[in-house]
Amino acid sequence: MEQMAEHTVRSYAEELRRLREMIARMGGLAERQVADAVASLVRRDTDLATEVVGRDAAIDALEREVENFCIRILALRQPVGQDLRLVIACLKISHGLERIGDYARNAAKRSIVLAQQPAIGSLNGFNRMAVLVQENLKGAIDALVNDDAARADEVWAADEPVDQVYNGIFREMLTFMMEDPRNITSATHLLFIAKNLERIGDHATNIAETVHYAVSGENLPDDRPKGDGSAYAVIRPPV
Repeated sequence: MEQMAEHTVRSYAEELRRLREMIARMGGLAERQVADAVASLVRRDTDLATEVVGRDAAIDALEREVENFCIRILALRQPVGQDLRLVIACLKISHGLERIGDYARNAAKRSIVLAQQPAIGSLNGFNRMAVLVQENLKGAIDALVNDDAARADEVWAADEPVDQVYNGIFREMLTFMMEDPRNITSATHLLFIAKNLERIGDHATNIAETVHYAVSGENLPDDRPKGDGSAYAVIRPPV
């Protein structure tokens, strides 16, 4: 009887370990999608962009796999306490990672259009945003795998630089559109890509917030540091 109980405990622990690994794998795929989507934009590489669009199905499939596995654990193991919080957190995080994949796919689709248009401005801001959101995403997933609430807190508080870069891109694109109407198509697509990256950053910090609760059982404050001022941006037309 004791051996059977010990086997059951080991099996349950193995399932929770496997769940963390599934989320880590899904997070790695999402990071790669973000990196390649921006690389395809900067390099005007339509082949890479097409690959990004096609790879999104793998993230969708992993989300379904995580969801089914979590339901199985809930039904058969009836977890409580921190284990229950972990399973629910993984359900929420898998959905957030699926949305990140969708944003990366959308950015890749727009980069295909942009590759056919004249280049405008510098894309350094997009590279910077991509690096920042990838760092935050990796940090949030690492925090989950390692039960590290402190690392999750760092990611939760690190979204403001992403917003600041987005604000700069927003103003720059509006300026390009006002200076020459021929820039409107390209600038509009670039605005949407920048917004996709900003939303990916938001999802990364949301994941960190979920990890904090899963590990500690406590909620973070509602007033997360934010720096998105694009809703109040006013660009004066040239006189």
